[in-house]
Amino acid sequence: MTTDPAARKERTEFNKLQKRLRRNVGKAIEDYRMIEEGDKVMVCLSGGKDSYTMLDILLGLQKSAPVHFDLVAVNMDQKQPGFPEHVLPEYLSQQGVEYHIVEKDTYSVVKDIIPEGKTTCGLCSRLRRGTLYGFAESIGANKIALGHHRDDIIETLFLNMFHGGKLKAMPPKLLSDDQKHVLIRPLAYCKEKDIERFAQAREFPIIPCNLCGSQENLQRQNIKMMLAQWEKEQPGRSENIFAAICNIAPSQLGDKDLFDFETLQDKQEKSHLFTRLDVVQVD
Repeated sequence: MTTDPAARKERTEFNKLQKRLRRNVGKAIEDYRMIEEGDKVMVCLSGGKDSYTMLDILLGLQKSAPVHFDLVAVNMDQKQPGFPEHVLPEYLSQQGVEYHIVEKDTYSVVKDIIPEGKTTCGLCSRLRRGTLYGFAESIGANKIALGHHRDDIIETLFLNMFHGGKLKAMPPKLLSDDQKHVLIRPLAYCKEKDIERFAQAREFPIIPCNLCGSQENLQRQNIKMMLAQWEKEQPGRSENIFAAICNIAPSQLGDKDLFDFETLQDKQEKSHLFTRLDVVQVD
């Protein structure tokens, strides 16, 4: 046991951080019934800080959870030039985690379709999503865990508002369009800065995304900077924005499909409005 005060403080801070992340993940799972008895959860592992943290926390919760569930890590090798194919297999083998590497050359497809300098994220994510959905079905996984955190959800809200004309974010739990897959986001309550600190402390072998993540001036980065400035000017603003995402009042918006405005009537007694006044005749 170390007697170095600095080391003890660092360890104490890490324990607090880990407990906070586990508590937030556990609460998200409970609030949205993300994981239930007998589930087989496919954990999508990209090699980034978020998915590493998600897998690490889920493995810890698996040992103490009141229900039994299985975890299988899946990475999609998109055949990007220079992608370090050995990193994830080595890490996952060391962790003793069941895993699969799905190989599909979506990199060439994206580069052929998207002009140089344009954002590749949209097409890349659609191709990746379709492949992973199919693989989940092939291994019998009934839940697909994605590593999006609270800040991702908030940023997506503003991206859709500013550039898509929609009041839409990322739900913590989602049924896919084909209704065959349930997507869960266990990190929905976790802050990105906590995940960054945790990933650094755990020394995860991070694999950078050289296909889309390195592109500059992406709209998401602009949103991220805007939110960071807001948080600097008024700490706690991001907390309030996320709380609002989880506390919707449809009648206070304007979506006719979400609220029945057409038949909206008050319930006051109106008979007095139509009562005929007696006319007094004067001789």
